[in-house]
Amino acid sequence: MTPPSEFPPIDHGRARRRRVGASTQDADLLDDADDVTGEREFLWTRDDFDRIRALIHQRAGIHLHSGKQAMAYSRVARRLRETGHRSFHDYLNWLEHQDGEEWQEFVNVLTTNLTAFFREPHHFELLANWFQQNPAGPWNVWSCAASTGEEPYSIVMTAIESLGARANFKVVASDIDSRVIDRAAEGVYRADHLKGLSEERLHRFFLRGKGSNAGFVRVRPELRDAVDFLNINLIDDDWPFKTPLDVVFCRNVMIYFDAPTQRRVLERLHQVMRPGGLLFVGHAEHFSDAKDLFFLRGKTLYERL
Repeated sequence: MTPPSEFPPIDHGRARRRRVGASTQDADLLDDADDVTGEREFLWTRDDFDRIRALIHQRAGIHLHSGKQAMAYSRVARRLRETGHRSFHDYLNWLEHQDGEEWQEFVNVLTTNLTAFFREPHHFELLANWFQQNPAGPWNVWSCAASTGEEPYSIVMTAIESLGARANFKVVASDIDSRVIDRAAEGVYRADHLKGLSEERLHRFFLRGKGSNAGFVRVRPELRDAVDFLNINLIDDDWPFKTPLDVVFCRNVMIYFDAPTQRRVLERLHQVMRPGGLLFVGHAEHFSDAKDLFFLRGKTLYERL
């Protein structure tokens, strides 16, 4: 079966999301591939870097280690150009007196979001088995590092494949970067970004673009309708969940937090999850100091106590 060949033009103003708190999620900090070479455009001091480190930790809980000076310069310099400031000192002084919008830009520019459909495939195999063993539902799932949407849409595809099209589940997707969560809500991707997906999944879950949309695909409406896109800051206290969560994907986030911040976020996750709920984490994340909260059930999989 060939999927419908064309979807409507992309409307960047219709992304379905809402803000919760100051906004935040999956924050893979960039490597120093962003290194600054040659003569620098702006004066750059150790004090500037230390202030940036303190501010990103204060706002997003991210621990920016000392080897990230070149990345911090090249990324925050973009905000200097955009706002017309001629020094980091002046920009940071100005930033500290701003409200939400420029703070969001500051966080956005220091984070990137690396993801793919069905990244870490064994996680989705485990999730499928769990759905099949517990088919009744309803299931509440949170992708708290949603990036441009590949993870939450992979969760939805897994749920539909495991439980059927009428499955009773809901996915919340959030991210630290407001721009990528808008892109996630649009659900539009370059066709070559889906090379790893089977033909069956491509036909079942995506619409191909033609004309001005040639080379792109869009997730089908039933996938988009199954996801609520939010901005949630993991270090804020105003998470919006009223119903306990059954599954949380929090992958490749905690490694960017220091130990006290990790503990605080794990305690919050424990509060919003039901006993026996599943917590999927990244391959470099280990929580041996949180044995009172979560039990290591398998490779990169924890169970809420």
